[in-house]
Amino acid sequence: MERSTVDYAELRGSGPVSIEKDYQRFRQIVKGKIRGDLRKFLTRGELLGKEGKHLISIPVRGVDLPHFRFGDNNDGGVGTGEAGVGDNVDGQGDGKGAGGTNPGAHIMEVEVSLDELADILAEELQLPRIEPRGKHVITSKKERYSGLRQSGPESLRHFKRTFKHALRRQIMSGTYNPDSPRIVPIRRDRRYRSWKTVLKPQSNAVLLYMMDVSGSMGDEQKELVRLEAFWIDAWLRRNYEGIDSRYIVHDVRAQEVDRDTFYRLREDGGTKISSAFKLAKHLLDQHYQPDEWNIYLFHFSDGDNSSETDSRECCRILREQLLPQINMFGYCQVASAYGSGNFINVIHEHLDDCDNVITSRVNNKDDIYDSLKTFFTKGK
Repeated sequence: MERSTVDYAELRGSGPVSIEKDYQRFRQIVKGKIRGDLRKFLTRGELLGKEGKHLISIPVRGVDLPHFRFGDNNDGGVGTGEAGVGDNVDGQGDGKGAGGTNPGAHIMEVEVSLDELADILAEELQLPRIEPRGKHVITSKKERYSGLRQSGPESLRHFKRTFKHALRRQIMSGTYNPDSPRIVPIRRDRRYRSWKTVLKPQSNAVLLYMMDVSGSMGDEQKELVRLEAFWIDAWLRRNYEGIDSRYIVHDVRAQEVDRDTFYRLREDGGTKISSAFKLAKHLLDQHYQPDEWNIYLFHFSDGDNSSETDSRECCRILREQLLPQINMFGYCQVASAYGSGNFINVIHEHLDDCDNVITSRVNNKDDIYDSLKTFFTKGK
C-alpha cells in the first residue's frame, strides 16, 4: 500500500498557504502605492508600445517586506549625530569622512501587467465596465475546469477533495484517531481537476484613431496624443477579447497609416478635418459591419480647421453617417499656440444632443487623467 509523506495538519499552517497570503497582501500594498501615483504613471512615455500581458517594471517607494533586525539598540544608525530634533539642515560640508555602514531606503521595482494597470486605472477613475453592442458572432476556444477525476498531473491535484476522500476512507476503515488525527492520502484517494474545451462568445471592437498632422500640431501636441491614445487602447483592450486598431492622419487630405507613422509623421500644411471623417466612413463600410463590431472613433486635433463650412460638414457626416453605427465618437482637443481651437465649439453647437459624442480638452500631461474619465465614465 502506497503512503504519502504529506501530513495535512502540518501543511495547514505552513509554507505555501502562508506564503500565498503574504504575496497577495504584498500585491495589494503595491497596487495602493501605484494608485497613489497614478497621475504620474499615466504620463510615462516608456510604456508606449506595450499591450496585453506584457509585464511592466514600476518603481515603488516605501514598500518593504516585514523582517527582524538583530543588534544592539545603543549602536549608532541612520541619522545619528550631534544635531538635535528640529535643527535646520544647511547642507554644507566638505564631503570628507568615513563612508556610512547602514543601508539606505532603496526604491523597489515591481512587475505588473498592463491589464493590472488598466484595472487600477478603472478603480481609481471609477470607470464602469463597458457594455458591448452588436452581435457576438465570433467565438474562441477556452479551457474550463468542469469536474474531477482520479488520474492526472500533480499540478492539477485537488488538495481539499483528496483530503476529504482520505478522511472518509480512514473513518470507514476505523483507522482514524480523533485524539491524534493524522490523515495520509493513498493513491485511490487522489482527485484531479478535469477540463473541457468550450466555445466562448467573443466581443470584438475596432478603434479608429484620427489625428491632425498639419503644421500647427507640433511635437508637444503629438506626445499628448500618444499618451492619451495609449491609455484609451489599454482600457478598451481590457474590455474586449479582440481589438483591431486603424490609424488615419490628415492635413487637407487624409490617408491610412500604420501605428508608428501615426505617432511620428509631421506635415506642414492646412487642415481639412472632413477628409478624415470621409475616409473613416469608407473604412467602416468596407471592413466593419456595425452589427458585428463595437466601433470607437477618436479624433485628435488642436481645433484648427480650414473653414467654418468644413467644420459644419464634419458635424453633418457624424450625425447622418457615423454616429448611428458606432459606440462612441471621442474628440480630444490638445492645446496649441497656433490653432484656433474652435472645432470643439462647433461640435458642442451642432451635436450637443448626441449622447455618444464626448469631447475633452488636454492642455498638458496632467489633463490626461481627467480626459480618460470623461471619455469612459458612461461605460459606452
